[in-house]
Amino acid sequence: MERIVSPSLLSIDFKDLNKQLKRVEVAGAKWLHYDVMDGQFVDNISFGPGILKQINQASDLFLDVHLMIMDPRKYFDAFIDAGADAITFHAECFKHVEDGVEAVKYLKSKGIKAGITLRPGTELDAIVPYLKLVDLVLVMSVEPGFGGQAYIPEMGLRIQQLNEMRKLNNYGYLISVDGGINKETGDISRQYGADVLVAGSYVFGEDIEKAVASLL
Repeated sequence: MERIVSPSLLSIDFKDLNKQLKRVEVAGAKWLHYDVMDGQFVDNISFGPGILKQINQASDLFLDVHLMIMDPRKYFDAFIDAGADAITFHAECFKHVEDGVEAVKYLKSKGIKAGITLRPGTELDAIVPYLKLVDLVLVMSVEPGFGGQAYIPEMGLRIQQLNEMRKLNNYGYLISVDGGINKETGDISRQYGADVLVAGSYVFGEDIEKAVASLL
């Protein structure tokens, strides 16, 4: 199992951006998680492509972009041009699965890793058609939209189910978990089969190096 830590930029101190980016890299983080919110799909607004471009210029880490927006396909090219290495979108954003599958194929045709995710309350069946195609499945262990929430324990079962489906079908996706991740919930998620731990307030809250090391 891969062990990747993906610090969430939602919690970074932008006054100290370059220093904190360097600290997470030296500590062993390989990815950076970039949450995009449009105020419609979720009740919050975050970053656009312009900030991602600056992050890309400041860091060589893998840029893992999570689009929490109503019309993700419309913005793929803008985020690809800004430096995204992976783009994950929500299954709920596509009324027809075929359109979502086409979106995955488009990302891959551009050389971008494609990810799928869903809200904690959405049935896992919604993403099953994507599993043979995607590079990443993101399990939201909180309700998407705001940082600092508590981990939903029932999502451990979702990680386990995705891990079992991966083994059974020999699928190649990584399982990422985002929401309420700290040392304890990170260990639980890894036991269920998670490869990538996304953590924001836990990493950037106090001791960056210690937090990243604990998740590795």
